[in-house]
Amino acid sequence: MDDVALTAAALYVIVLLRAGGTFAVGWLAGAGARRSRFSERMSTAKFQRVERAIQRWGAPVVAVSFLTVGFQTAANFLAGSMRMPLSRYLPALFVGGAAWALVYATVGLGVLDVLAGLFAERPVLAVAAVVALLLAVCGGVAYRRRRAARSPRVADTGAAAEES
Repeated sequence: MDDVALTAAALYVIVLLRAGGTFAVGWLAGAGARRSRFSERMSTAKFQRVERAIQRWGAPVVAVSFLTVGFQTAANFLAGSMRMPLSRYLPALFVGGAAWALVYATVGLGVLDVLAGLFAERPVLAVAAVVALLLAVCGGVAYRRRRAARSPRVADTGAAAEES
């Protein structure tokens, strides 16, 4: 079997289990999560933005969320906690999960092939590329954390903006 097909199949199973599990946890938690110690996390701007998107657009938000970073877990959890019917959620999960698996399998294997060739022919350049990639990721994370720490944490900002 082709490497890309095998990797995509494995990733597809993983994403179905992970996202389906997140949906199930959200379904079981339901409104209770909003009254628990998780309520602070669910009142963040990101969760509220995802919740408004799901309320407005429904299942397509879940499918598209698989092509984003940091949005899909919130989308699946909130779809479950909002009790999205399985007849709407499962098709979104299958389509979005397939897209996610294909993107990660093709791009991921491509990056690994390039790095393997680079390590074989020019190891110093390969180490420099990996270090640069790690620095870029760490810099992005640090920037986002600083930006989030500076912005005020007001739970009703989105709701107040929609009412006016």
